[in-house]
Amino acid sequence: MTHIARPSASARELATARLAALATPPGALGRLGDLGVWMSACQGQVPPSPLDNVRLVIFAGDHGVAEYGVSAFPPAITGAMVRTFLAGKAGVSAVAAAHGVHVRVLDLGVNEDFVDVPQDLRAELTARKIRKSSGSIHLENALSADQTRRALDAGAQVAREEIAAGAQLLISGDMGIGNTTPAAALIAAGLGLTGADVAGRGTGIDDAGLEHKAAVIDAALERIGNRSEDPYENLQSLSSADLAATTGYLIEAATSGVPVLLDGLMSVACALTANRLQPGVAEWFAAGHRSTEPAQSLALEALGLVPILDLGMRLGEGSGAVAAVPIVRSAVAILRDVALLSELGI
Repeated sequence: MTHIARPSASARELATARLAALATPPGALGRLGDLGVWMSACQGQVPPSPLDNVRLVIFAGDHGVAEYGVSAFPPAITGAMVRTFLAGKAGVSAVAAAHGVHVRVLDLGVNEDFVDVPQDLRAELTARKIRKSSGSIHLENALSADQTRRALDAGAQVAREEIAAGAQLLISGDMGIGNTTPAAALIAAGLGLTGADVAGRGTGIDDAGLEHKAAVIDAALERIGNRSEDPYENLQSLSSADLAATTGYLIEAATSGVPVLLDGLMSVACALTANRLQPGVAEWFAAGHRSTEPAQSLALEALGLVPILDLGMRLGEGSGAVAAVPIVRSAVAILRDVALLSELGI
């Protein structure tokens, strides 16, 4: 287990004092002030630096369980959406372009070869591919032990690359039809919950589909038995290459002292798992938004995180976190640019 340094306590104290000394009524900035203090603690300086380099990585992969009626859309959509990310035409692409967030998409486990994609793009897209799709978690393990390790390592390497490119704030997104089922299963295993507790409608399943999805999650939990107590076993048994890579990405970001803005269910499920593997990493995470998936709210509560936005979003892709970036930038600007009462002679 790697030692995880905490965000700077001294910077947090100084930022809190600066916030109290601003030319604003006490408490008037609400959570905007809290976010500014968190960013100062993560950066280890007061006031914090402007957020000029925010970077999103979308981890893509298919899920064997998607063949068993847990999604309203067919698995072929995964590859189509990857191509849409590459073209810069997805929902998250538009939001990211509006807010100056760099976007990168990587195929960790999509069930195709992308032979129609230009060679230079395909080489980068698939360079870290672990396998095609994942095992159907209610019937078999999602990954082998070797694939789990390689996926974690791949995510960590990607985080290091993004940090080397100057990332001041990292975001993880996920694309993969059926991905809410393994993500919900990870949360159920981590918190000792049932399928009914965590199952959500994902891409829009009906009531019968929701009941079936809960039963699939319960079958997956029963299959692994007491292995649910081991977070590494959870990744191998219940996740996928993209989710395991996301977990590695989050751990490496915290280890390197770079804050992360979490997105929806998938990134929060991975954050919960990351914090079980490496206690303390969650101090480097903030929650970008609350999704409509019940498991995400349960995991956020367990992590002690309150989402910045609550817009009823369930797009995924990292879109909710990207939409929250202007709020985080505003929090930084408050601590940097608002006058102090002492400067006004008050």
